[in-house]
Amino acid sequence: MQQWRQHFAQALGRGFVGQLKNGGNIGAMHDQNSTVDYAALKEKIREAGKNLGFAAIGVARAEPGQAVEGLRQWLSEGCHGEMDYMARHADLRAKPQLLHPGTLTAISAAVDYLPHLKTTEQPEQAAISRYAQGRDYHKLIRNRLQKLADAISEIVGPFGYRVFSDSAPVMEVEFASQAGLGWRGKHTLLLSKQGSWRFLGEIYTDLPLTPDVPIEEHCGSCTACLDACPTQAIVAPYKVDARRCISYLTIELSGAIPEEFRPLIGNRIYGCDDCQLCCPWNRFAQLGDPEFAPRHGLDSAGLSDLFAWTEQEFNDRLAGNPIRRIGHERWLRNIAVALGNAPDSGGTRDALASRADHPSALVREHVGWAMRQGMSSKDCP
Repeated sequence: MQQWRQHFAQALGRGFVGQLKNGGNIGAMHDQNSTVDYAALKEKIREAGKNLGFAAIGVARAEPGQAVEGLRQWLSEGCHGEMDYMARHADLRAKPQLLHPGTLTAISAAVDYLPHLKTTEQPEQAAISRYAQGRDYHKLIRNRLQKLADAISEIVGPFGYRVFSDSAPVMEVEFASQAGLGWRGKHTLLLSKQGSWRFLGEIYTDLPLTPDVPIEEHCGSCTACLDACPTQAIVAPYKVDARRCISYLTIELSGAIPEEFRPLIGNRIYGCDDCQLCCPWNRFAQLGDPEFAPRHGLDSAGLSDLFAWTEQEFNDRLAGNPIRRIGHERWLRNIAVALGNAPDSGGTRDALASRADHPSALVREHVGWAMRQGMSSKDCP
């Protein structure tokens, strides 16, 4: 399981999007009686992966193990909120063979994506999770995994496989941990000595590759991520309550954001990186693949400017960006909350007033709340 989108995507196995559209060679089966040198093959896979831009490649058995019980307990406590797909597809996460028959092995791959080292400290500026400031990672990583599968087939001939990257119910962090790509941090994301700014992808395959050795975790007694969470969503080490998480509230939640969390959201309009920004291991993170460089000034845009986008502008400018999936209505909802948390100014008041009569009751309610926040701040001595 792997970050909403980036946070819960990693933390919980991400969504279940376009399962039948993933790349794969479902009909082919590998000849288990072949004379393939699997140890040599695994190293060739790593080399091919490096040439394709992957930061790390590892191999695990397609057996989630004890992580399945942890998932079921998390679901039974309702920590998934409105993400009903997490419960509906729990069995597919638990049994990879149900998702792709014949699966023996999970090849896990990581891509570095950190686009810059800037922080968004100005309250009038929009804070957007770094993973979502540039290109949508789903197709890009799946395309690379497909190329990796093509390279494997050139060596061993036809074999059964399917590729995934936050596109089906796969326990991404668990397999990446088993494959030696890192360990599960207390914020539930995959963490390594190169940090946590990484996308994950997998190839389920019938190749009987020898699993890699998991590495020891190195969080120790550190609780920086728990302490930094604005809404205290990391309710215990290795456990996130989605219902409190800003990434969930601004991305997955379809209705009104609970008022108790609105002031805590600050200027975050899509996702939250706080638990990663504070992590000591991320001091060693390097800038990632330039494919994920920010677009449309999303790393520095002002709240009022983004709030002024029409629905057409939203759809056009965010084509090929993961933010587009939440739709214009939720985009305005989120920015209204952020404007309500911003210092009161003529520009902020004008921006909110421009949406006060919006056709959406959801938008109107959040704008009304934001306007009342501004009025309250003027009353303060």
